[in-house]
Amino acid sequence: MASLEGRRILVIGRGSGIARAVTSALRTAGAQVVAAGRDRPALAEAYDDPGVETAYVDLTDETVVAALAEELGRVDHVVSTASARARGTVAELAHDVVRRSFDVKVLGPLLLAKHFAPRLPADGSFVFFSGSSARKAVAGMPAVGATNASVDALVRGLAVELAPLRVNAISPGTVDTGAYDALGEQRKAELFAARAATSPARRIGRPEEIAEAVVFALGSSFLTGVSLAVDGGEPLV
Repeated sequence: MASLEGRRILVIGRGSGIARAVTSALRTAGAQVVAAGRDRPALAEAYDDPGVETAYVDLTDETVVAALAEELGRVDHVVSTASARARGTVAELAHDVVRRSFDVKVLGPLLLAKHFAPRLPADGSFVFFSGSSARKAVAGMPAVGATNASVDALVRGLAVELAPLRVNAISPGTVDTGAYDALGEQRKAELFAARAATSPARRIGRPEEIAEAVVFALGSSFLTGVSLAVDGGEPLV
């Protein structure tokens, strides 16, 4: 494993959930982190750490992505946990919701690759986020599954085109990040219980476990074009 000590890593996402766990794991590994997202004041409040600087980015705006690349200059690795979930059945889905899901999770990483690849060292890498719905069809999740499958395809193509830069994805299963809070306590508890009961791991995931996979992907110098499934075996059943 290549050391992340002293490396400068851009992490895009919120100041909570998986993005926060990733930032914490990278700081433990000795990296310097730039935490970027659409709510910079919230990020600054979330990270009381001189080793974490904050920046603004909107992955749906190429001008903003290009400006961030220019502002930061050279970074060693880029991680994007950003998503805009398009949950719902076909009958329920709105065009704008689906398009935003692709804009944030697929086109956003494409723009990051376009503007940051020239600024990464030869041993640098990108880590994007897919999801287990790319491999397991679930009613009410066709747009989420299609978005995640597109991320998987994107990392393979970018890994070939941007070589020797490495490009990988992390593909989580159900993780308690706060993303399910909108369901309400009862429905959230019922969903987690149902998925834990059928998962080979017999539980749902923790953000820290996903962060460990990110650290592995960043430091594993012979890993590229891969979507790492960190899902407790959820798609198997």
